[in-house]
Amino acid sequence: MTTSTISVPEVYQGQFGEFTIDQSDRNGVIIYRAGLMVAAVCFAVGSALVLFNNHPPVLQALTPLYTCFTLALGVSLLTIHIYLAPLHRLLQAFWLIGSIAALAIAHFDDQPFAVTVYNQPLTILGVGFTFAALTGIYFKEAFCFHRLETKILTVTVPLLLLGHLLGILPTQWEQVLLGIWAIFFLVFAVRKAVQAIPPDIGDKSVFTYLKEKRMTQV
Repeated sequence: MTTSTISVPEVYQGQFGEFTIDQSDRNGVIIYRAGLMVAAVCFAVGSALVLFNNHPPVLQALTPLYTCFTLALGVSLLTIHIYLAPLHRLLQAFWLIGSIAALAIAHFDDQPFAVTVYNQPLTILGVGFTFAALTGIYFKEAFCFHRLETKILTVTVPLLLLGHLLGILPTQWEQVLLGIWAIFFLVFAVRKAVQAIPPDIGDKSVFTYLKEKRMTQV
């Protein structure tokens, strides 16, 4: 005769009480990390094409790669765990603004999307919001997990974008920074894929406390 055992979820002690982690929580983390991985791969492939084979037919391929990158980033921003709800919504708003700007640029300009953004730095004032949202993820991960690659990315991304916007970076430096960005983004995504899931969920008692506090204020 066989005896079936019922697995009891582990109970964690949070700042505001005990909590458990269910499969829905785990699925959210998996989706978050999958979005980051897809975004990182798309960005790395696009960066490699720009750095090593930037001919017109290749540049046309950057548009679908950027679209895939943006959509994957949007999925990650939907499922990321951030204690401060206003900050979470702000990053999502940045992503939305950047996506709308990119759609407008790609639709109304005859040149490939990447060529337009490179030749007209002022477009960064629009599409740059997407990368501001991505930098927000890097900063959150650097703050929570102290990963070296996310600390480097938190500085590299605004340095490259603002440097190109203001026209103060030589082309060689822009290429170096783009390569660093692509490499460390991949490193970040791979390390997230093998990280234990509970730390990415965080202290659920904090989320519960903040939610109850908002409901009380309403």
